[in-house]
Amino acid sequence: MDFLKKFTQVQDDSTMGFKGTPAETGYLGTVKADPNFNAQTDAARLKKAIETKGVDEATIVEVIAKKTNAQRQKIKEAYQQSTGKPLAEALKKALKSDFEEVVLALLMTPPEYDAFEMKRAMKKLGTNEDVLSEILGTRTKNEIEALKRSFKEVNGQLLEEEIKSEVKGDLETTLVALCKALFEAGENRIGTVCSVLIDILTTRSEAQLCKIFKYYGELSKDGVAKDLEGELSGNMEDCLMTLVKAAWNKPAYFAEKLHLAMKGMGTNTDTLTRIIVGRSEIDLLKIIQEYKKMYGKTLQEQILKETNGDYEKIMMAICGAP
Repeated sequence: MDFLKKFTQVQDDSTMGFKGTPAETGYLGTVKADPNFNAQTDAARLKKAIETKGVDEATIVEVIAKKTNAQRQKIKEAYQQSTGKPLAEALKKALKSDFEEVVLALLMTPPEYDAFEMKRAMKKLGTNEDVLSEILGTRTKNEIEALKRSFKEVNGQLLEEEIKSEVKGDLETTLVALCKALFEAGENRIGTVCSVLIDILTTRSEAQLCKIFKYYGELSKDGVAKDLEGELSGNMEDCLMTLVKAAWNKPAYFAEKLHLAMKGMGTNTDTLTRIIVGRSEIDLLKIIQEYKKMYGKTLQEQILKETNGDYEKIMMAICGAP
């Protein structure tokens, strides 16, 4: 039985009457709410840190990285009220390089940051399809809906239309399908070889896909990921593999992405920042655990090895360093 026939048969059998699996409970983020939070006090500390000769980066790390996103939004409001200027604008003028990128990312709401990263991936000469696949392939239905609203508000254009103008072929079909955030089995079923894969991988919940992959593994000695690698190539393979890996074990998927970002010559700080900031209040604690399990060393050890200066300090703070 070839891959496609086996895979489609498995998904039909394994999702029949399927109700899903229990979600992991408990908070898995590394950034926790400051119990002694005072927005006005933190806004004043930031103002002083920005105006200090040479800029007080340590205070900026302490205030920004040790607060939840909801608390940061209140600090932004307090800063605007007390100074009449946007906090992000003041920090952008005061900071530079990768450290600036992290601080500004932390000040955005999660949907705003996802929208920013999506736009940036399509803004440069040559679209970064890997970023598009990573974001759309790992967000929940509600997160995708929030991302789409934020993208429209900021850019004045629908995310789907922007993708259609930048990406073509099966990858376009896949990414646009993910934008719809349907996750409803059997809707608008389509029949070509690649389209069937797209249909299954973009219209099933992660829990359903896990069930499918487990059942598939009973029929294939290599498993769905290995078999899928043999069927596809290039950006399309990367996109669908993102869906497979993220559904099976999302923290492990991000751990692998972080490992690759710090492997070899030079560190991909864009990827490092996007994942660590983006997952800091979702599952970064679990990602750290998976990283140690997969690579035999802690994520923090690797960050210390591959980064330096204020960027290193804020990355470590987000990861839970005191």
